[in-house]
Amino acid sequence: MFLWWLIFILPAQAEWDIDLDRLHEWGQQLWETHAPPAIRDEFELLPPDQWGGLWRQLDAALLSDSLYDLAWMRPELEAATAWLNDFEETAPYAAWLQQRLDYARMAERAVAQHGPEPAVIRRVPATQDPQIQTPPPRPAARVPVSSRDQQAMNDVVGNRERWVQEMSGRPLPPRAEALLPRLKAIFAEEGAPTELVWVAEVESTFNPTARSPVGAVGLFQFMPATAESFGMSVSPTDQRLDPELNARAAARYLRQLHRRFDSWELALAAYNGGQGRVARLLRTHDADSFEEIAAYLPAETRMYVPKVMATIAVREGLDPTFLLAGRTRASVGS
Repeated sequence: MFLWWLIFILPAQAEWDIDLDRLHEWGQQLWETHAPPAIRDEFELLPPDQWGGLWRQLDAALLSDSLYDLAWMRPELEAATAWLNDFEETAPYAAWLQQRLDYARMAERAVAQHGPEPAVIRRVPATQDPQIQTPPPRPAARVPVSSRDQQAMNDVVGNRERWVQEMSGRPLPPRAEALLPRLKAIFAEEGAPTELVWVAEVESTFNPTARSPVGAVGLFQFMPATAESFGMSVSPTDQRLDPELNARAAARYLRQLHRRFDSWELALAAYNGGQGRVARLLRTHDADSFEEIAAYLPAETRMYVPKVMATIAVREGLDPTFLLAGRTRASVGS
């Protein structure tokens, strides 16, 4: 297990005073001494220290306002998701990454459809077996994007109908059917719309053991501090791995955010991008809706809200706009 700890702690190292050179040297010694030969051969695709670089680049792309960065990473993320899913120890990270891959794919389509086709989108040829590599440095010169093109790209990534198309036909996550009855009961007990249990698909692909490289864990991806604030311990036993405890905390958190912002879309934006950021943008732009601040949110949050709404539409067969103003449910397409 030392290897997985070494790989995934790297992106979060800023939280502690860690000498990465010494950490990597120590980890490499352990790796060479103890790693099984078969696994060591597999890892030649991407040395452990380079995984940290991949995660840091993805984190920066998700937090940026640039769709180019996400589009450019799509081939690497797709290959990494498939690779991580092949091993029991890394499958929890694949469950997390699989959902972020959707954002890269949507960004790539937006860039191809509405922006110039710059060389910064590095594609893996279909005839070549994809190899996971840390992307090379971005070109210094970037193709200028007009405000019209940028708005068009925002329309693509934030368009709920496009997300409905993306989610339609997608198989139900393996664990969803077994978990849904109890999760919906918990949300109902906590006074949150039961349809919001589908946040678990967008966060973790309904995998209770899902983990992000920066430390979020569980169905609804709680970071340690937030988990503890909602009554879950993270040590010595990590209660975030308990689906019911994780769901109850998520329902309470979403309801708390709704009380603050009086909007489920804003509550979802705050759940993903931080309530401080959402509150600040609402004040700065004298706004009171997600649409009014969407263009100023990080790329991930800008896509997260319509993706959740589209997931509800597809999985529940209803128009999720009833969440926006408490309207009566209406079936999709009516």
